[in-house]
Amino acid sequence: MLIAGLVLVLLAVYYIMGTGYLEQRREVKALASRAEEAAQMLAQIPPSPADLAERLSEAQSNYEAAQDSFLGQMNTTSIIDTVLRLADEAGVKAIPLITQPWTTENISDLNYAVFRLSITASGDFTGLAGFIDRLGTDEPPTLVIESIVLERATDTGEQVAPFEARLEIAVYARPPAGGQEEITEQ
Repeated sequence: MLIAGLVLVLLAVYYIMGTGYLEQRREVKALASRAEEAAQMLAQIPPSPADLAERLSEAQSNYEAAQDSFLGQMNTTSIIDTVLRLADEAGVKAIPLITQPWTTENISDLNYAVFRLSITASGDFTGLAGFIDRLGTDEPPTLVIESIVLERATDTGEQVAPFEARLEIAVYARPPAGGQEEITEQ
C-alpha cells in the first residue's frame, strides 16, 4: 500500500510538473512568434539618413527665419495704406469697411498679434485678380486673405462688366512684449 501511495504521489508530481512544462513551452513558442514578428517589423523600418544632423540644423534655421519674418505690430494706418496703394496700382477701387483692433491669438501653442480688416474692392476681373495676387505676395509678408467673395456687379451699361470682391484680411505679427492678455482661440 505504501508503494502504491508513493507511486500515486510520484504520478501526481510528474503530472503537475509535466503540465507546467507543456504550458511553459506554449508560452515560449508564443513569445518566439511575437519576437519574430517584431524583428520583421523592425527590419521594415528604414535606417536613419546619414545627413540627419544637417537636416535638423537646416530645419532649425528655416524655423528661425520663419519666426523672424513675423514683424512686430505694425501701424494699422500703414497696413490700410499699403492695401489701398496695391488696389490703386491694380486699377481697382478698394474701400476698407471694418477694422478690428489688434488681438492676440494662440496658434499651435504660440501667440501672435492679429489685425483683421474687411475690404470691398470693385473693378474689372483682371484688375481684381491682380490686386488679390499682389495682396498675397507683397508686403506685409504675413498678410493672409481669409475669405474672398467675388460677384459680378449690377449692370452699369459699361463695356467691361465690373466685379465686386469682399475680402477678409488678417495680418499676423509678433505680439507686443508682455501684451498677451487678450487671447482668442482659433
